[in-house]
Amino acid sequence: MGWRIGVDIGGTFTDVALVDEEGGEIRIAKVATTPEDFGRGVIEALGTALDENGVRADEVSLLAHATTIVTNALLEERGARTALVTTRGFRDVLELRRSARADLYDLFQDAPSVLVPRHARLEITERVDAQGEVVMPLAENEIDDIVAFVREHRIQAVAVALLFSFLNDSHERIVGQRLRAALPDVQVFLSSEILPEIREFERTSTTAVCAYVGPILASYLGRLQTAVEGMKLPRLHVMGSSGGIFDVAEALRMPAAAVESGPAAGVVAATLVARQLHRPDLISFDMGGTTAKASLVAGGEVTTTPEYEVGGDGNASRWLHGTGHPIRVPVIDLAEVSAGGGSIAWVDPGGALRVGPRSAGAVPGPVCYGRGGEQPTVTDANVVLGYLDRASLLGGALPIDAAAAEAAIERHVAAPLGLGIAEAAAGIVAVVENSMAAALRIVSVERGHDPREFALVAFGGAGPLHAARLAEELEIPEVIVPPASGAFSALGLVTSDIRRDWVKTLYLPLAEAAPERLAEIYGELEDAGRRMLAEAGVPEDRRVLQRAADLRYARQAYELTVPVETGTIGERALQAMADAFHEKHRTTYGHESRTEPVHLVNVRLGAIGRLTPLRIRQPGAEQGRAKRERTVTFRETGAVACPVFWRGALAGGQRVEGPAILEALDSTTVVPPGWVAETDADGFVAMRRSNRA
Repeated sequence: MGWRIGVDIGGTFTDVALVDEEGGEIRIAKVATTPEDFGRGVIEALGTALDENGVRADEVSLLAHATTIVTNALLEERGARTALVTTRGFRDVLELRRSARADLYDLFQDAPSVLVPRHARLEITERVDAQGEVVMPLAENEIDDIVAFVREHRIQAVAVALLFSFLNDSHERIVGQRLRAALPDVQVFLSSEILPEIREFERTSTTAVCAYVGPILASYLGRLQTAVEGMKLPRLHVMGSSGGIFDVAEALRMPAAAVESGPAAGVVAATLVARQLHRPDLISFDMGGTTAKASLVAGGEVTTTPEYEVGGDGNASRWLHGTGHPIRVPVIDLAEVSAGGGSIAWVDPGGALRVGPRSAGAVPGPVCYGRGGEQPTVTDANVVLGYLDRASLLGGALPIDAAAAEAAIERHVAAPLGLGIAEAAAGIVAVVENSMAAALRIVSVERGHDPREFALVAFGGAGPLHAARLAEELEIPEVIVPPASGAFSALGLVTSDIRRDWVKTLYLPLAEAAPERLAEIYGELEDAGRRMLAEAGVPEDRRVLQRAADLRYARQAYELTVPVETGTIGERALQAMADAFHEKHRTTYGHESRTEPVHLVNVRLGAIGRLTPLRIRQPGAEQGRAKRERTVTFRETGAVACPVFWRGALAGGQRVEGPAILEALDSTTVVPPGWVAETDADGFVAMRRSNRA
């Protein structure tokens, strides 16, 4: 019997999910996150999970990890000392940016800080034109000065982004070879290797991000891999932003691909729900300790976007241009808000109740945890209202100080607003639920989807607490709470396929594209994909190569990505690409123009190593957990005696009328008045409005 293990670092807890490959049985472990050393927390969590569940290292077939190390380095501006080598006259590309602004009418807003200071942005004489022709030879003698600068300033990583290198990379390759030979301890990233794609600023920014976080990621994953090997576990895999995992070597070649590692894992886990329950249309809702994330699963597939901004103003949406550092890598399309169980409630100078964006995090954590927290959080409000157990969580492993939570809410929220404690706690919950409902609207209504046609999959430590209320707000007819919902993102790590994406610019009207040239480029990308899958140990019968292309109408500035059929590329394949683009343009923007010329911009390839599909299960029938009651405050009823069920003791097909609370080791599910919950044989809980509501 083999086990797959996924480890996800959250804002409050580090989650480990173990899944039996044969029967799909899930086991989980949760330990407190260690912000001072995330790697130590991961190793402690792995050891705890193996010991508690009696799993030997030689029984583990897959080990995958979702890391926040890249995002944190950018948000906290604690990356490596980085230099940038550019074409002479173009050292300020990162600073000039685009004209996009996060707030159009704020004349005093500051642009995100530049990752590479101006003194470390080095110029070299050379020039390649827009057709890829060399118009000024590379001054190779200037490379010695760059090497001397890197040594003198103890630079840890160098990004090289020369003009039009995506068309002709000969100069970049020479610079890269010389730097790597002279500076073996310095990481060197070439834009022609990272992103051979049109758009100078985005290409330079993506390469600079890789250099800025590369040494930190290498140190973290290196120590982690060494520790894993010491535990006799299999090679470590890392979750990528596009929803696939890859090994450590691939992560270090393209560090920017690990930016949204954790949130991507949760969305991938939601696709498992879509397959197993035959519910292809879902809205994924993940609420953890610091943030809440929402994404859409349509037709059983997630949507990715080729451009993303990370870092910058943490209060701004990461999907607004001008908020951070652009990276051109496929990222799962999700909306994220600062609304988690640890989000701090406060009253602003105008007397309005606010929740977030500051979070109590893992240390000190919510006040009720008794670890030194003083500011009231969403978790404290849920304890006061009775949604969470007032005595302990994690099956008794985490004592709860309800009196301290009440005192914090009284001091910081209730007294300033002239409210009772329960009323203030209800206000905190209402504010955070309004924020999370906005995220759900972004991925559904604002993407042209009717949420009433979807089911809401709720997970994360706090997701099932609030899911029914969010469903009421958006008129979503059903809420699905999966097994191991509190560690569901970790579960997504072991259901993900191995994946890596490549892109290459080929800019010309589609009608003028030579099929043999297009086939040649796809052949080169497919060769790279096959090498990656072979190095990852993927059997040939589980290797999948997916072609795609970025197209746009003439005079448009941005593209839409459409799939490209496999096999021989001829005139019929080119026409199929055009037809697919027209249709996607119609569904995306509401109109199409089949008489308008279509331009090809980029060709893309996804290399996928399929893992054996899993059917997960966490059936009930745990003994010794009797039904009990506690006082819970609902807006419809006020404070009432509410039945509390241990979720693991519910049999398949059991029906629970709200109001009710379903508790588990990893999460708590609230069934409000007017709702009914029903379990199935695999441990899924489905909540719907009662016919009597």
